Amino acid sequence: MPEKPGAWLMATAKHRAIDAVRRRQTLERKHEEMGRDVERAEEGIDPNAAIDEDVGDDLLGLIFMACHPVLSRDARVALTLRVLGGLTTEEIARGFLVPVSSIAQRIVRAKRTLAEAHVRFEVPSGPERAARLASVLEVIYLIFNEGYSATAGEDWVRPALCEDALRLGRILAELTPTEPEVHGLVALMEIHASRLRARVGPTGEPVLLLDQDRARWDRLLIRRGLAALERAEGLAGAMGPYALQAAIAACHARAATAAETDWVRIVALYDAVAQIAPSPVVELNRAVAVGMAFGPAAGLDLVDALVQEPSLKAYHLLPAVRGDLLRKLGRSEEARAEFERAASLTENLVERKLLQRRAAECIAEGMAG
Repeated sequence: MPEKPGAWLMATAKHRAIDAVRRRQTLERKHEEMGRDVERAEEGIDPNAAIDEDVGDDLLGLIFMACHPVLSRDARVALTLRVLGGLTTEEIARGFLVPVSSIAQRIVRAKRTLAEAHVRFEVPSGPERAARLASVLEVIYLIFNEGYSATAGEDWVRPALCEDALRLGRILAELTPTEPEVHGLVALMEIHASRLRARVGPTGEPVLLLDQDRARWDRLLIRRGLAALERAEGLAGAMGPYALQAAIAACHARAATAAETDWVRIVALYDAVAQIAPSPVVELNRAVAVGMAFGPAAGLDLVDALVQEPSLKAYHLLPAVRGDLLRKLGRSEEARAEFERAASLTENLVERKLLQRRAAECIAEGMAG
């Protein structure tokens, strides 16, 4: 049973209604195309195949247009959810905790920007397609991440946003079956989405990965994710960052218990991610894995090297990770300070309470020691 049956039923009903409308529109388009069947037959073209190809090309062109790099990230997200996700402006605003007027302005500006830049409704090819595809995947993953770990507000997770991102990812995978990174992203989202029910406790409190009841993980989503990862690995070329992150998620999914997690392999996979898509956040995640595989002291050395990184100055997970490693080393007072700093940086109220509780636990541990 979903934790909020009413909300789940409403979301499911909405998505089915949107799908019904899209199917009706597709059917109407096919009826128009049927008038050209005779002409196509005379030319030796299979009319059914041609119709399906046209519909796929139109949708793919719409995806690439909505996620054009000429738009800002926020504009791409808003336009994608409005045009492709079928969400109303009010729903998008509620999902991202911003005023409805702000979302409406983003969508209007996005359309105007596309028009002024003379962006064509097409599926790009060659190097341009590769560059634009990266933008498409980034937008879909941004939507999913906001649902998986809300940046602000009173909810730890927003499953509806995860569902929207997954639906867009699955559509894209069907339209671009030979793109390994598309399947890699779908695999990553499927496996992460399998944990959503276990990420929240009975009273809505966050439950971290190593503390989750793995019996509550959705095995169907895990199987779908592993199948998508296998598909990505089977295509030509080296694995990209999304496929590598999906492989990391698969390590967790395959472990029956937290203690059975193959942290050494996860470190190696993060090494590979850092080679092709280096970033301070990747280094922070790698430090966590190193701490689990080779001890908290080894992880802390890597985290300390990131403390002066400008892009992480306001990133609450840096002091949160440092606090966790310090706590494992028995340095409770230093850990408390880090957890309190992390709590002051996050805008998510539920996560702030979690970090404040961990800071209080450090105080208790220090007094006991």
